[in-house]
Formats: sequence, C-alpha cells, structure tokens
Amino acid sequence: MTERLAAILGCAGEELAEAERILFRETRPVGLILFSRNCRSPEQVRRLTDSWRDAVGTDDCLVLIDQEGGRVCRLGPPHWRAPPAAAEFGRLAAEDGDLAAELVRLNARLIAADLRPLGINVDCIPVLDVPAPGADDVIGDRAFAADPGLVAALGRATCDGLAAGGVLPVVKHVPGHGRAGVDSHEALPVVAAGREELDRRDFAPFRALSDAPLAMTAHVVFTAVDEDRPATTSPGAVGLVRDDIGFDGLLMTDDLSMKALTGVPGGGGAGDRARAARMAGCDVALHCNGDADEMAAVAEGAGPLDAAGRRRLDAALGRLREPGPFDMAAAVARIDEALNRAGAGRGWRP
Repeated sequence: MTERLAAILGCAGEELAEAERILFRETRPVGLILFSRNCRSPEQVRRLTDSWRDAVGTDDCLVLIDQEGGRVCRLGPPHWRAPPAAAEFGRLAAEDGDLAAELVRLNARLIAADLRPLGINVDCIPVLDVPAPGADDVIGDRAFAADPGLVAALGRATCDGLAAGGVLPVVKHVPGHGRAGVDSHEALPVVAAGREELDRRDFAPFRALSDAPLAMTAHVVFTAVDEDRPATTSPGAVGLVRDDIGFDGLLMTDDLSMKALTGVPGGGGAGDRARAARMAGCDVALHCNGDADEMAAVAEGAGPLDAAGRRRLDAALGRLREPGPFDMAAAVARIDEALNRAGAGRGWRP
C-alpha cells in the first residue's frame, strides 16, 4: 500500500471522472470534501462516497462537508432539512443557555442523521469565531454569539451532538476569523489586535475546545503573532495553536484555493500553498475547487502524511461510534417550537 497523501481534495461533479479516480488511487488522500455541485440525491451521494473509498482502497478516511445551517449548507430541500443558522441559537442562549445548548445538541444530532447514511463522517462545524464590530459579514450569523464563553458552550454542544450521531466535528477557523475586515475568499484579512485581547476573546473558544478531533485554520494574518503570514502558512501561528491553545488533533488548512493566499509568502500556485502550509506545521492541506491540475499540484506539494499526522488521523477516526436510537421527528418539533416561541425561528421543516 502506498502512503497516505496529506491532503483533503474535492471533485468536480456528481461522480468521479476517470482522471480523478486515477489521482485518488495513486495518491490516496486522507479525505474528500463535498459541495453542492456534488450532491443531487441521497442515492447519488452515497454512490459517490462509496466510489471514492473504493478508489483510495480503504474505509480509513475522512469524507467532509460544510453543513453549518443558515446560508452555508451544501445539502438542502427537498432531500435534506435546512438547519437554522448558528446565531439563532445564540440569540436564544442569551435568555436561556441550557435550552439553547439542548437545541444545539439536537440540531447537530439531526445533521449527523442526514450525513451518516450518505457516507459522510465529518461536518465542518462548529464555527468558533467570535464576531467583532466592523468585521466583514463572511462570518456573520455563522457565529453563535459575540460572547466567547457562550460560543464555547454552544460549540461543545455541537461537538457532542455530532459525536452522538457518528460524525466528527471540525472546529474552525483557528485561531479566529471573527475580526476579519475582509472576506478571506476574496482578500487577505489582517488583524492588528494585541495579543492580550486576542487571548481573552478570539482564542478563548478554541482553547476551551482544544480536545476536538479536527480543526481548520484561518487565512488571517495576526500581526501580534506573525506580521506577514496568515495562520495557515505561519509556523508561529501553528505553534500557538499547538502550544498555547493546546490543540493536538488533526489540523487542516482552510481551502487553499481561496484568494487570501495570493501574494503571501509561499502563496504562489496550489502546490506552493500546500507546501507552505505543511512546512508551517499543518497536518493536512485542504483543496476544494475540484480543478484537476490544481489537485495534482497539491498532491505534489503536500507530500505524504507524517507520523504525527497519522497518529492524529487515527485518533480522530477512533472517536467515531455507531449512533444510538434517536427520534428525529421529536427533535425537529422541539427545535422548531422553541425557536419560534423565542421569536428566532424561520419556520424551517425537515
């Protein structure tokens, strides 16, 4: 068996092209990430994830999706429910924290119930970013609240709900995207806040959930840590994530095809970005757009998963468990009734 590629890659469509199948068979990436372009129906998605596992030759892998709720959902009606945005639970938590945590757990458990039958075992939630005044709306209502303690509590409830449903969470975007003044999909955010303020506010939820199995970096420059490089490609920032925040799970980059990485050190082509992220200490390079040439470059730049990454991958996979009994209809009714009663609901239905 060949070594595992230290990368999570996308694919272009609803089934694997032959060139993709060959690339995945030859490189054996640790993960696949799905987007709306890849998802038409439950049966089709399951065929896609099965074919990808067949290509890499193992079930010992991650299949990811961003099913956050609100405006970031890769799966939607009529086949899948539309979960509320995180901020709706945050508004309720300001009045009743225990109820909000209960609903968040139920919501995450429902998401897991949608994902697991599709062969998806990782959801890229919770968003632990703490919004700040004047920040770009790229995070916005994807964040639970502006209170770091509340973000941590609801993030923990999210992780618990997913775990109960047999799906792994990804805490993101470490060490924080809430202050970003621009959308990192389009440009590089630079945060000039002092280290004491960052520790108190931005980093706090990630420190509270440092035992999470998986985390995703922020394409954000924190000048208090590294004046030039975003966290994704900064040895100083990755060192902070490991040593100060205390995260020892599998650390993946945010999408390397995002424009934030244009013009930064190591931010040339996709392969250069993957190489820079790996040299900074990220375990795995994430590349999402499904471009075949870029994926080949990422495969070359990322290289094989090292021993520490293999240990962290095994530890994450070891936390997957079979879901127990769960009344989905009762959970939907409970969430819907509580959010609508609180004035936060959107009338969503399964």
